[in-house]
Amino acid sequence: MRVRLCLLALALACCVQAQAEPARYVPIPAGSFSSVLSGGSAANLPVRVAPFALRETPVTNGEYLAFLAAHPEWTKAEIPAVFADASYLSRLPATPLSAADARRPVTSVSWFAAQAFCEAEGARLPTWYEWEYVAAADAKRRDARSDPAWRSAILSWYARANPAQLPQVGAAKNAYGVRDMHGLVWEWVDDFNALLVSADSRNQGDPSKLQYCGAGAISLQDRENFAVLMRVALLSALNGTSTTDNLGFRCARALNKEP
Repeated sequence: MRVRLCLLALALACCVQAQAEPARYVPIPAGSFSSVLSGGSAANLPVRVAPFALRETPVTNGEYLAFLAAHPEWTKAEIPAVFADASYLSRLPATPLSAADARRPVTSVSWFAAQAFCEAEGARLPTWYEWEYVAAADAKRRDARSDPAWRSAILSWYARANPAQLPQVGAAKNAYGVRDMHGLVWEWVDDFNALLVSADSRNQGDPSKLQYCGAGAISLQDRENFAVLMRVALLSALNGTSTTDNLGFRCARALNKEP
């Protein structure tokens, strides 16, 4: 087994182009905002987000192949079924990667595998509130959610069919300096399986209601923000082994103090 893993690592290493520079993490200042979720309060009190750092772009095919070369236990041939379903890495291009393919976001990665990648990078998956906080920004405003034109532009992406090949990462930065929060791929978050459960179960009324599809919507606020609510619905329907063709991820790191 050890010899097989070494051969797999060597084969992957030969196919992975060296990264010109390490992943860029953008410092995100602390702040408060109104989440589409209730935040554990029927009054929808603002959610406080501590300072953290977020990857500028989603993880790419090239970066993920480099991870597999260093951690062959996460290759499709070696990963246990308890960590990923049968479609794991089904959209990963054949190696050697072209320069364009190396820059496309990796998808068909399970929550377990995404978390392992982030841990190998000294990071973690962002929480939902962290992701939503940064995703509320447009190019100039840190919270553009009240702008109907901004919401319409984001919704237009959901109306388009999935392309045969995803675009490369690197769209224009938002007000925080982060790219590709919308219009490229869906993204894993650390607490994906708790999004439709209030932080305080007393706000949910009858707990049995949450057993039915969509019942968790009783804890949702800002129902005009359909694009973000669609992400909540998708993530809540997954489990840790799930993989899909348009689901990628990016990593986050804690900051000791606000930059």
